[in-house]
Amino acid sequence: MAEEVLLFGVWGSPFSRRVEMALKLKGVEYKYMEEDITNKSPALLKYNPIHKKIPVLVHNGKPIAESQVILEYIDETWQGYSLLPKDPYQRAVARFWAKFIDDKCLQPVFKACWGEEKDREKAAEEATELLKFLEEELKEKRFFGGESIGMVDIVASVIAFWLGVFEEASGVKLLTTEKFPKLCNWAHEFVSNGVIKENLPPRDKLIAYFRNRFEGANASK
Repeated sequence: MAEEVLLFGVWGSPFSRRVEMALKLKGVEYKYMEEDITNKSPALLKYNPIHKKIPVLVHNGKPIAESQVILEYIDETWQGYSLLPKDPYQRAVARFWAKFIDDKCLQPVFKACWGEEKDREKAAEEATELLKFLEEELKEKRFFGGESIGMVDIVASVIAFWLGVFEEASGVKLLTTEKFPKLCNWAHEFVSNGVIKENLPPRDKLIAYFRNRFEGANASK
C-alpha cells in the first residue's frame, strides 16, 4: 500500500514552507492542502485540535504538528538526505540553534518591522544583537550544518528569504552586508539552491501580502 503524506499549510508561511523544503530534499511525495487561516478547514481542526495552526503533516492518517517537530519526524522516518547530523552532540547543537531562531530571533525581527512605532528602534537593536550570534555561529562554514543544507538552514529560511520581504514591505533594514557579511553570503547561497528556490513563494506576491496586511492592521488601530 502506498504511503499517504498530506501537508496542511499556507502559501506565504515560512513554517509550512520549511516542511515542503524538507520533504523535497528527502524526495518524499506528498499532497499539499492550502488552508485559509481566517476560515480553517474541519480537517485542520481535526488533525491539530490543540493549536489549530499550520503546518500539520499527516502520515498514513497520523498527524504531526509544529514545524520543527515535523522536520525531525521527516528526518527520522525517511532515509536518504540527512537534515540532522548523526553525532549526538552535533544534533543537540543543531536543535539549540533551530530553537534559538524561533524562540529568540523572530519576535524582535517582526517587532522591528511591524511593531508599534515607539518600539521599533529597541526591537531593531535587539534583533541585530541576536543576528550577530548567528553570524558568529556560521564561522567559515558554507551552511550552518557544514557543506550541505540541514535543519538549522531550513529553520533559518525565515531570515534568508522572509526577512528581506519584511524589510522591503516595511522600509526597515536589518540584514546588511556591512554588519552581517557571512549571514548575507549564506542567505544568497541558500536561496540559490535549486530545491529551496522551487519552494519559496513569489517574492512580489509576498511583499504585497505583508504590506496590505500590516497597513490594514495599522489603519484600524
